[in-house]
Amino acid sequence: MILQTRIGDATRAFEGLTRMEPDIERAAQSIVSTLRRGGRVLVCGNGGSAAEGQHLVTELVGRYRSNRQPLPAIYLGGDVGQMTCIANDFTWDDVFARPLRALAQPGDLLLCLSTSGTSSNIIAALSAAREMAIESIALLGRSGGDAAALADHPLIVASADTGRIQEVHLFLIHWFCEYIEVAFPAKPAASSIQLSA
Repeated sequence: MILQTRIGDATRAFEGLTRMEPDIERAAQSIVSTLRRGGRVLVCGNGGSAAEGQHLVTELVGRYRSNRQPLPAIYLGGDVGQMTCIANDFTWDDVFARPLRALAQPGDLLLCLSTSGTSSNIIAALSAAREMAIESIALLGRSGGDAAALADHPLIVASADTGRIQEVHLFLIHWFCEYIEVAFPAKPAASSIQLSA
């Protein structure tokens, strides 16, 4: 009974993406435009959203499906020493905004993940991006919270269930990766076979 309920919840959350298709497409185009002009994708999130953000960075720097060129992406909370320093010496609210201010350059893009859209450190990062004229995408859930108004491309999953929101966020991450790999196709490997004249 519970499994069927959860499958139904997930199905409804995924079906909501069809109403967001133009917004999702615009967000994907922004990522591709950023990478084409030599910009970087800077990513942040808390807890499960942190894991999903790191997953996206891994797919871009490493690979998703094709052996295309590595693409520049950084997870802003990946350095434990840096993160604990900022949380201890400043506030937890600054753990993403401060490295964003240190690393972001014109033409970069910030991608935030938050199931609620109310996390104070996500709000601070989006506010910093706006001040720096850094384009932003926010994968959100529930009402989108304050993050929705701060992001240039808020993508709000129509669910109040954290698990379902994260499942849809991971789907979007993989869809972005497919979209990106179309724009950055793998180059065929040079043949080592020498043909005799």
